[in-house]
Amino acid sequence: MEEIKTDLLVIGAGSGGLSVAAGAAQMGARVVLLEGHEMGGDCLNWGCVPSKALIASGKAAFGQAHARAYGVADVTPQVDYAAAKAHVADVIAQIAPVDSQERFEGFGVRVIRDYGRFVSPRVVEAGGHRITARRVVIATGSSPLVPPVPGLEDVPYLTNETLFELKEKPDHLLIIGGGPIGMEMAQAHVRLGCKVTVIEGERALGKDDPEMAAFVLAALRGEGVEIAEGAMAAQVLSEQGRITVETKDGRSFTGSHLLMAVGRKANTDRLDLGAAGIETTRTGIKVDAALKTTNRRVYAIGDVAGGMQFTHVAGYQAGVIIRSALFGLPAKARTDHIPYATYTDPELAQIGPTEAEARRVHGDRLTVARFEFDHNDRLIAERKAKGLIKVMVVKGRPVGVSIAGPQAGELINLWALAIANKLKMSAVAAMVAPYPTVGEINKRAAGAYFSPQLFDNPKVKRVVGLVQRWLP
Repeated sequence: MEEIKTDLLVIGAGSGGLSVAAGAAQMGARVVLLEGHEMGGDCLNWGCVPSKALIASGKAAFGQAHARAYGVADVTPQVDYAAAKAHVADVIAQIAPVDSQERFEGFGVRVIRDYGRFVSPRVVEAGGHRITARRVVIATGSSPLVPPVPGLEDVPYLTNETLFELKEKPDHLLIIGGGPIGMEMAQAHVRLGCKVTVIEGERALGKDDPEMAAFVLAALRGEGVEIAEGAMAAQVLSEQGRITVETKDGRSFTGSHLLMAVGRKANTDRLDLGAAGIETTRTGIKVDAALKTTNRRVYAIGDVAGGMQFTHVAGYQAGVIIRSALFGLPAKARTDHIPYATYTDPELAQIGPTEAEARRVHGDRLTVARFEFDHNDRLIAERKAKGLIKVMVVKGRPVGVSIAGPQAGELINLWALAIANKLKMSAVAAMVAPYPTVGEINKRAAGAYFSPQLFDNPKVKRVVGLVQRWLP
């Protein structure tokens, strides 16, 4: 067995692990990177990248069928589902070199393509290698959570890790789970000509602001997605090539294919964490604000740390770990400035608390500024002027933003900047946006916050009146 000594050992080559490995190696640290599966992890191979590529295929088909409003004849799109999946594969292939073993070896990272397990607090074995590291970063990510629904073990089902391998278009796709993954794939598939039923045990898009979620769900239902809420799966059956999901309230749904999209679970099974004195929680590895585990020489990052499960969160956390592990400086991860988006059409985006959450915390100190998209000239020109932005403001500073509408995932970026840097609403109001752009919505939302103070304020009107009488 080869003995290796290193400054930093990174277990897992997903987005978080790759960010740590690249940064540390380029700053002069000796780095070993372990990956037993695919470089790039879930995001590149089975998550963010392929899902957005398939969404793009669905968007193209939808555009062909809904062009009349622009003076172009509607046509029935001729969908080649296998070709759409080839498009997905091509997109992955274009991005893959950025996450490749060769690229990271070029940075000076020692890449070992095997799974690792702890044999002591500082030592990890991977295949024929025994690695002793000054610091270890666990970045093993997460996998699809498949709940123990009776009968499921006897029924063929898909997860996000197998869906993109499917080349034959589903006749009727059943999706258990009405979260972001389930709703994105539901809309993509209905636009590609499939019948789709989403079966959700509680409320679809239940983590989002209810007003925003209702707006998006209405749009999806309008396109033909059947969404059954309060429908907890009780049993799954398969007969003569058809799959039936029976729910606890007596409803029954039958289709040709089944996608499980109920959530994620942290990948910890292979690690033998007990040998390193690392504790876990219900959602993943237990970490403190500095992302350190109960073994102070070991960090956990990204999905496996049990917090917000987003690629950009893992990338942000990589910077926190590099500051601590390489430079020995105090560093803590925060979450109040982390945005996220759901890439349905219309899109959903959120940063900080929703309106209801903010009211519980801030009470009467909270002001909510609202702006409807139907007053944005660019979206009017594009026949897409439907949506809403809500900004939760406390003492002149935005603390949370909810957006539902076209390009919500782009619009949220400005608010991420504002909240991360503790800017006031006046900074957003002072921004000059080019006309006509969708980005004007953010400035108009800031204007909606100040309008009552300026236009509905008797004191302001009295001051203006006095000044006008004295001006020459």
